[in-house]
Amino acid sequence: MTQKPVKLFIPGPVDVAPEILEAMTQPMVGHRAPEFSVLYQDITDGIRRLLKTENAVYLSSSSATGLWEATVRNVAPKRTLCCVNGAFSSRWHKTVIGNGFTADLLEVEWGKAITPNMISEALKTTEYDLITFVHNETSTGVASPLKEVSEVLRDFPETVFAVDAVSSMMGMEIEIENWGIDVCLASVQKCWALPPGFSICIVSEKVLARSAKAENKGYYFDFMEWEKSNQKNQTVVTPSIAHMYGLQAQIKRIESEGMDARIQRYATLADMTRSWAAEKGQSMFSEDGYCSNTVSCMKNDQEWDLVKLSDDLFEKGYRFSNGYGTLKGSAFRIPHMGETTEESLSKYLREIDSLT
Repeated sequence: MTQKPVKLFIPGPVDVAPEILEAMTQPMVGHRAPEFSVLYQDITDGIRRLLKTENAVYLSSSSATGLWEATVRNVAPKRTLCCVNGAFSSRWHKTVIGNGFTADLLEVEWGKAITPNMISEALKTTEYDLITFVHNETSTGVASPLKEVSEVLRDFPETVFAVDAVSSMMGMEIEIENWGIDVCLASVQKCWALPPGFSICIVSEKVLARSAKAENKGYYFDFMEWEKSNQKNQTVVTPSIAHMYGLQAQIKRIESEGMDARIQRYATLADMTRSWAAEKGQSMFSEDGYCSNTVSCMKNDQEWDLVKLSDDLFEKGYRFSNGYGTLKGSAFRIPHMGETTEESLSKYLREIDSLT
């Protein structure tokens, strides 16, 4: 049975542009063939241009969750500080623990941001050689101040700063070297606007030096193996070549739009959503001053029946995003990432207006 097409107003996966889907249907090539290496280099060079980085760029046929595990196994920390303010940052903590490493929680209430003062206080009392930090907590719509946090970490050069940029890469400002980010990871089904199942990992020399000494890393996520293959413009294992074709095409589209313009587009869409929420009497779930520009999370102050709203919107051709996890029913999310425009967002908000 063919499912009727719906517009995905959920924070990933997002709708994919027809030309990107078309690019992904190109004929396969051997992943050890010279033409593959040309494709690989074109993509990794493009990512470096967009993010203005000289660090190693790796391509992984996995979700970004795999890269959480890759980070901790390659850094092999003696003690990790896990910054937790939502569902996904909490899972990264569980990943560190699940791989057998010691981790302390710097945890705040959902909806709050992780601030520089919090991290400064933690680092004054305990020595950490890894910090896990989610830039943009997708579950709560909170963007913690990455740049300001990075300034605190300048005084701790031996600490590896690992950043989950899953819902901010290609949508919000990130300066990898300038902000001392040692691992910057993202999956492609959010601001990159590609189908899920592929991810990007940008790694510093500091992390590669740690990986060279680490033991029991496994094989699939060993950065030393990745770097050896990277030097030949190849991947360690057979990659999703279709995703790579799509990524190559999307890099060109993003460069055509311009990163500054893209970031501003998302900021404009975020302002539209917040203004709409205020008019509807729905306050932001995210702390004032730390609202994400790629996904908005609102409290359900008006006590809308979010299950019915979701069903009604589906009938109109939209997939709605209820609150995540424990926030179901008490909050809801409206993403403004990927290919979203002022026109498409306005139309969606009007549909919600008609049902509430």
